[in-house]
Amino acid sequence: MISVDEALEKILSHCQALEPQRQPILNCLGQVLAEDVCSIINVPPLDNSAMDGYAVRAEDVRGATGPSPMYLRVIGEVAAGSLPSVDVLSGQAIRIMTGAPLPRGADTVVPFEDTDEVSRRASGVDPSRIGVLCQVEEGLNVRRSGEDIASGDQVLTRGKVLRPQEIGLLASLGCATALVIRRPIVAVLATGDELIGVDQPLSPGKIYDSNSYTIAAEVSRYGGVPRIIGVGRDSVESLNDKIDQGLDTDMLITSGGVSKGDYDMVKDVLAERGEINFWTVRMKPGKPLAFGTMVTAEGKRERRVPHLGLPGNPVSSMITFEQFARPAILKMLGYENLAKPAIQATIDRDIPNRDGRRIFVRVVVTERSGRYYASLTGPQGSGILTSMVKANGLAVIPESRKLVSAGDTVDVQMLDWKQE
Repeated sequence: MISVDEALEKILSHCQALEPQRQPILNCLGQVLAEDVCSIINVPPLDNSAMDGYAVRAEDVRGATGPSPMYLRVIGEVAAGSLPSVDVLSGQAIRIMTGAPLPRGADTVVPFEDTDEVSRRASGVDPSRIGVLCQVEEGLNVRRSGEDIASGDQVLTRGKVLRPQEIGLLASLGCATALVIRRPIVAVLATGDELIGVDQPLSPGKIYDSNSYTIAAEVSRYGGVPRIIGVGRDSVESLNDKIDQGLDTDMLITSGGVSKGDYDMVKDVLAERGEINFWTVRMKPGKPLAFGTMVTAEGKRERRVPHLGLPGNPVSSMITFEQFARPAILKMLGYENLAKPAIQATIDRDIPNRDGRRIFVRVVVTERSGRYYASLTGPQGSGILTSMVKANGLAVIPESRKLVSAGDTVDVQMLDWKQE
C-alpha cells in the first residue's frame, strides 16, 4: 500500500500535455494557449468618444458655467461605426455617440448632461446651437487609439489558461480561432453485474449505474471530453470487450472491480493487458485504487493508455477522482497548477484516525468574520452520495494525525472553487 502522494506521482508520470489543436475561440474556454499572441492592430483603432455628447475644442469652452454657458454651432453628428465627414473648427461642435471616432480638430467630449440639449429640445429652440454648461479639460472622455493594445504588443503568452476575458480579448483582435492544447478524451466504464442503466426498470438485487454519470460529469467539469462506454459485467470476456471500446482515448477510467473479492477482476485484466503500478492507496475512503497502462496498437506502433481503476462505492469513486484523475486531466490539458484550491478552517468535531491513512472528510465550509469553519455533512459512509451533495469541501486529515479535535485547524480542499 502506497501513500496518496506516491500514487499521484506515479499517475502523473504517465500523463503529458497533449498536442495543440486550433479551435474556434468560443470552444477554447478553460483550455491552455499553445502559442504567444501578438496584435497587428491598435485597440481601439482610432481616437473615439467614451460618452454620448458633443466633440469640441477644450479651449472653446474655457470659463463656461451654468449661469454663463459657452455657445457653439453644431455642424453635424457622428454615430459609432461611421466616420466624421467634417472637421471641428473654433466655435463649433459635433454631436457624437459612444465609440464614434473623434473628429479632427476636436480634443474633448462634453457629455449631454453638461449641455443645455434637453431643455433646448423641450422648448423647441434651434438645435443647431448648443450651450456648454461647464469647462472641461483637454482629452476628457476621449479614448486614444491603441490605449488598450498597440499594434505589435504581445497580449497573451503561451501557457495562459483562457478565461472569458481572454476570449473577449482574442475577439477584439479579430482572432476567430486560437491554438490550444486539445482536450483529453476519457473513456468511462462502470463494472459489476449489479448495475443497470438509468433508463431501465429497477429489479431486485440491482442498482442504477450512477458512477458513469458522476465520473463523466467530473471529466467534463475539469476540461476533458467524456465517453461513456457502458457497464462491464463480472467476466473477463465482458471486461475485455468494453475495454477494447475505450482504448482509442487518452485515458480509461473504470469504477468497481478493484477490491479483493472473487468478482473484483479489473486489476487482473489490467495486469494481463498491460502493467499494473499499484492497487491500494493509504487513504480513506478510496483504499482500493488501481493504476496502470494498457497496451493498444496504433498503426505500426504500440501506444500505452493510462488506466485508473476507481473504487465502486460512489463517494470513494468521487474522492479518488478528485485526488488523481482531476490532476491527470489538468496535466494533459497543459495546466501547470494542479493543486486543488484549498483553505484552512476550524473543524467542528473530533475526527479519530485509527489506521494511519489520509482521511478525506466531507464538510460544509462557511465564513464568519474573516475565518473559515468546517462542519461535517453527516454520516461519512463511502456509499452515502448525499454526503457529497451537501459538501463544498473535503477536510484532509494527515496520516500522522491520530486525532483531530473539535476546534483544531485543518486543511480543506474546496470542491466548487474554480481551478486557474
